Amino acid sequence: MRFPDVRLRRLRRSPAIRRLFDAPPPSPAKFVWPLFVVEGERRCEPIDSMPGQNRMSVDVLLRELEPVAEQGIGGGLLFGQTEGAKDAGGSGAFDDRGVVQRAVPAIKRAFPELVVMTDVCLCAYTEHGHCGPLDRHGQVDNDAANGLLARVAVSHAVAGADVVAPSAMMDGQVRCIREALTENGLEQTLLMAYSTKFASSLYGPFRDAENSAPSAGDRKGYQASWGNPRAALRESEFDEEEGADILMVKPALFYLDVLAEVRRRTDLPVAAYNVSGEYSMIHATAARGWGDLHDMARESLAAIERAGADLLLSYWAPFYRELF
Repeated sequence: MRFPDVRLRRLRRSPAIRRLFDAPPPSPAKFVWPLFVVEGERRCEPIDSMPGQNRMSVDVLLRELEPVAEQGIGGGLLFGQTEGAKDAGGSGAFDDRGVVQRAVPAIKRAFPELVVMTDVCLCAYTEHGHCGPLDRHGQVDNDAANGLLARVAVSHAVAGADVVAPSAMMDGQVRCIREALTENGLEQTLLMAYSTKFASSLYGPFRDAENSAPSAGDRKGYQASWGNPRAALRESEFDEEEGADILMVKPALFYLDVLAEVRRRTDLPVAAYNVSGEYSMIHATAARGWGDLHDMARESLAAIERAGADLLLSYWAPFYRELF
């Protein structure tokens, strides 16, 4: 049976009818807010390339989290940085007195209902901006990096992090971290792998926020190539085998096909990181008058969930009530 007897417009002719048949928006509990935490007090520094996002000291972060927690947002993902001397191995990342290590228990005390996640990497702490120490050829030493990443993860877990999330894309990093957590009696800590993380052009605003751009070269030698999605999918398969509790695809919007395929292949929870470039592009488009900010944000987030994401790591998280 076809037109004129079938008229699909009948199912969308009014807002009330559309509400009956449209998929519900993603729950706020599925959102995780990426947060930039810095040293000091009373610091709230707007990130020019990411409208509505700030670098915050711990005291300001706690204040800004209150209305976000009230909305029912699921958690936060902490990114730290050092204002002290950086070194070849990024030792500030596993300093027990580091800003992430101090922020985690503060958040847990103030907002016990929030899941606290931490990014486990070295790039914001190394003098060269890469995700691990360099060998004599100037390449990241994979196995040496794994040992340091394990130290970072353990320091975060000891501080009380619910989830540690290694983002360095070193081969074997998940196994190394899982073993270190177990050896230190931290086997209950969840491990969220940045399992399919592409060497994307969409990280610019984030690197601006974190001051973590490499001083020379790039990260294409260790992050997944967007031109080889089959190899990128193997990354998630290996991380699952090595003990990851949660897999992740990053970026999200440019890789919805990969996200859907990871979802098809695994029974683990799958996170999608709606990265800084995706967020900032929508803001830039709206600023030029080429689209409505909230409509574009809503549509993009629905696409990520529709592709199979169980968790949405997104800078839109604190604006949930405005969007939905």
